[in-house]
Amino acid sequence: MKTVKIKNVELGTGIPKIAIPIVGRNLEELRREIGLLKELPVDIIEWRADYLDAANRYDEVKRMAAELRRMLPDQPILFTFRTLQEGGEKKISPEYYVALNHELIKSGLVDLVDVERSSGNETVREIVGTAHRYGTKVIMSSHDFHQTPSTEVIVKRLCEMQEQGADISKMAVMPKTANDVLTLLKATELMNTTFADRPFITMSMSGKGVISRLTGELFGSALTFGSAEKASAPGQIRADKLAELLNFFHEQQGH
Repeated sequence: MKTVKIKNVELGTGIPKIAIPIVGRNLEELRREIGLLKELPVDIIEWRADYLDAANRYDEVKRMAAELRRMLPDQPILFTFRTLQEGGEKKISPEYYVALNHELIKSGLVDLVDVERSSGNETVREIVGTAHRYGTKVIMSSHDFHQTPSTEVIVKRLCEMQEQGADISKMAVMPKTANDVLTLLKATELMNTTFADRPFITMSMSGKGVISRLTGELFGSALTFGSAEKASAPGQIRADKLAELLNFFHEQQGH
């Protein structure tokens, strides 16, 4: 499996990397969150732009992107506008979703963009094409907040995202039972040993699924999300605790 390198972070090898979402509504809140990150283990900053009060204005989003890059010159930044139907904060038009991602890619101020698979083949193709022309990596994502699909469906979706040009594919599902968590882990292991030719990310959300956020090294998930303050998804744990547990599981690998 090939790895993906973003600045000084290499995904797809060793201990899963840690992404911390920042969810400030304005520049002042974002600055405060970035101040907190200095004390935390973090590999990638996920900027959740759907939380911004000014999310519907390109110029404001780009102004904030420039300020984030100034404050985080060496840190990989993942730009994510999570739409309402995928668990995000705001509803926007498909046209604005494409245009906003294009603007951020072309600005050169972000290193990765999150593209929702549910946005449709044409939207996915457009954003992936632009990202790759400008040297920006794509995390293609799919979220199911209601259930855990079968192992076969999870693997099929991750494979389709690879085929659609994702540099990293991501699948997050909701467990209702412990068996649902096993289904997600089984799909992760199958993807890792049989189908993946590049890094991918899986997680079972909520408290039930928290084990899936910790055992990526064993099962094959390349990145896990931890919080600085406010969790951006059910089941996220604080990044410092997450790093401690990832290291614990890493130490057990050789025993």
